[in-house]
Parts: sequence; structure tokens; C-alpha cells
Amino acid sequence: MADVSYYTKEGLENLKEELQQLKTTGRANIAKAIAEARDKGDLSENAEYDAAKEAQGLHETKIAKLEETLSNARLLDESKLDTSKVLALSIVKIKNIKNGATMSYQLVSESEADLKAGKISVTSPIAKGLLGKSVGEKTEIQVPAGKMEFEILEITR
Repeated sequence: MADVSYYTKEGLENLKEELQQLKTTGRANIAKAIAEARDKGDLSENAEYDAAKEAQGLHETKIAKLEETLSNARLLDESKLDTSKVLALSIVKIKNIKNGATMSYQLVSESEADLKAGKISVTSPIAKGLLGKSVGEKTEIQVPAGKMEFEILEITR
């Protein structure tokens, strides 16, 4: 059984749009490439045809994976999130104990993660170290660069 992933409404809509694009425009483009390669003659020695067929297989695999992701996707009602502790979709403001720097992150599914937008995957080391913690708690998290200690300042949404 595949893992259930939780998404924001925006993230779920983006997945659905990508799947729709792959099924329509993407499939049409591949069919066109196969037809053009087929028109070039002998299929047994036609590298373009082989490449187009391989691209079709990879495309269909991507569609199948996206459909599986969507079938295991759950929409979280952000208005009902408990803000007493860090959960998936929480926005958490943390302070690095060592240097005093503060930062805010939203914990999202892996496919929605975007560090520039302040969204980190719930499967990342920092998110795993924050999950279940409350405001005021300190946590030591093992990251690739070593151990970092954070204090949770605020939990919203």
C-alpha cells in the first residue's frame, strides 16, 4: 500500500492540472512524434521511432505514478488544524539557538516542498524533528551539516 500524502487545496489542484496536461497535450505530442517517425520508413532500423516509443512508455509511467499519488492524496482542512503542536501543514516559526536566526516554514507534502517559498517536506530532517512539538519547546535535530538546536516560537494555521 502506498503512503497517504496530505495536501493543501492549491497543491492538490496543481497535481490534477499536471495530470490533465500529461493526458491531453502530452499524449498528443508523443503520438505525433511516433507518427512522424513511422512515416520515415523501415521501423526495424528507425532510431527516431524507437526513441518516440520509449518516450511514450516513460510518459505513461509518469501518468500512472501521478494517478497513484492522487489516489492516495488527502486534502487537509486547514481551518481545523490544531495549533498547539506542529503537524503537517502547520506554519512554524523557529529560532536557531546557536546563532539566534529565526525562520518560518510550512510543513507540506514532498511534492509541494519549495524552500524558496518557505515550504519544507514533512519527510525532511528538520520537519521530522519539529513534528509533535509545542511552542516553547527546544529540539535538537540531526541535519547533514551536524546537530542543530531549535526553539519553537510560534505555530499557526
